[in-house]
Amino acid sequence: MKVSFKLNNQPVEVDVEPNEVLLDTLRLRLKVTSVKRGCERGECGACTVLIDGEPVYSCLVLTPQVEGREVVTLEGLQGDELAGRIVKALVEEGAVQCGFCTPGFILTVYAGLKKGLIKTLEDAKKAIEGNLCRCTGYVKILRAVSRLIK
Repeated sequence: MKVSFKLNNQPVEVDVEPNEVLLDTLRLRLKVTSVKRGCERGECGACTVLIDGEPVYSCLVLTPQVEGREVVTLEGLQGDELAGRIVKALVEEGAVQCGFCTPGFILTVYAGLKKGLIKTLEDAKKAIEGNLCRCTGYVKILRAVSRLIK
């Protein structure tokens, strides 16, 4: 079946199986590499994308569900001032090691800051609780986010 949606501000139309998850469509058909395959159960956040501005696990969304909607991946935030500030803070705090989880964290924090939902360290903890990091832990990540809410 054909599905049309906006991907990183560009219209796309892709032919998919009705039960195909967005994660597979993005990685395998559209070659979007920032979206990572992790747990495939919506528990790790590695496959996070923004759908109409909301962070969503792409492993839990069927591609036909994004018909007519807007999907943004890390690639779609290139050149965005806020995204650049998030990346800079993560790097300066040493909050990036293997990088596998980083796109999901960036998108989650980006959405929270953009909507004004992250105003305190507690807000930041709540926002990122669905994203797992097995390398750095969360202290450096939270320190980076706290630099952005001061």
